[in-house]
Amino acid sequence: MKKLFILILLLFVMVGCESTPTEPIETEIPSVPNGLLPLSATTDCAVPTLEGGWVCIWADEFDGDTVDETKWTFEEGGFGGGNQEVQYYSRNNAEVVDSKLVITAHKESMGGKLYTSARLNTKYKGSFKYVRIVVSAKMPTGRGTWPAIWMMPLMSVYGGWPRSGEIDIMEYVGYDVNRIHSTIHTEKFNHNLGTQLGYSRLYQDVETTFKDYEMIWTPGSIQTFVDGDKLGEFAYVPHFNQDVPYNQAFPFDQEFFLILNLAIGGTWGGAQGIDTEMFPTAMEVDYVRVYRQDYALTDKEAPTQPTNIQLAQLKNTVFWNKSNDDYGVEKYAIYLDGAFHKYASLNQMIFTGLTVGNSYQVQIQAVDFVGRVSEMSETLSFTFSG
Repeated sequence: MKKLFILILLLFVMVGCESTPTEPIETEIPSVPNGLLPLSATTDCAVPTLEGGWVCIWADEFDGDTVDETKWTFEEGGFGGGNQEVQYYSRNNAEVVDSKLVITAHKESMGGKLYTSARLNTKYKGSFKYVRIVVSAKMPTGRGTWPAIWMMPLMSVYGGWPRSGEIDIMEYVGYDVNRIHSTIHTEKFNHNLGTQLGYSRLYQDVETTFKDYEMIWTPGSIQTFVDGDKLGEFAYVPHFNQDVPYNQAFPFDQEFFLILNLAIGGTWGGAQGIDTEMFPTAMEVDYVRVYRQDYALTDKEAPTQPTNIQLAQLKNTVFWNKSNDDYGVEKYAIYLDGAFHKYASLNQMIFTGLTVGNSYQVQIQAVDFVGRVSEMSETLSFTFSG
């Protein structure tokens, strides 16, 4: 009887534990016109997403024992950075300490220079366009220091400096304590001409506390922030740049790479001399994080219609009011006599290679990052002058 009871119990347990088949769970991936897929965050970013659909695509939290040379390249030498700086850049001046990158300047002779420091970049290891960059850093102390968090073009498609642009997310000169600067340089706007565009503001305790230095870069716009406070905004406005191709005023439609460095002296950093008693002095970086908009998941609306197409002062050139979109316009499709001609990155188009004396009907259509398009613009007639 005992054996029969156990057998019945076992049969009951086996039947009770039998799994019930279930349908596989499907994760629906939104369909967008150009087939763009959602982003996946990089696994080595401590904050993989930010509000507003930003996904971390590149990061260094400096959690290792040494500088990660799969992400960074050391620049070495005493070339002066093009600004008459007086340091010699050496890889020995950058180290990872307590999960922070520490770039230390020393008063020591090397390569014909009296000071040493370090400069690192992400060229060919991390290049970016239309991103959000957050760098947590603490500034060095001392008159004569010149640290920077900045970007240079990967391929310089518009020519050498300053024609292909420079983005200074943050610069600091030690003689002007607690004042943070943010600047861009282009062919039309640069410090050699005295026309550079920049902002500066005083912040508290930049030499004793870590602050987030941030840039949000979208087509035709670059904004910079310190701990979430907007420091500056640079925007392409064709109405005020009718005399030049857009790339001479705003060449920021190409990939750029990131640079971290601590310069000593130079035309700006050394404008009030160098305090030789301040050494060693260091710039510290807690993390570097690069985010991109996850357009496939966030962009839901088509751009608005381009409006107010006009002839510019520059020959064979038109410009228009930029279109609006919930997450930005990637490019503009230009049509001549109803046929697609080419794309423009920003809201200006210079026509070349057409038949001299012929008149053409121009229309424009905005295209967002997932391929949604606006209504076609009204028509502008223009005659190509060669």
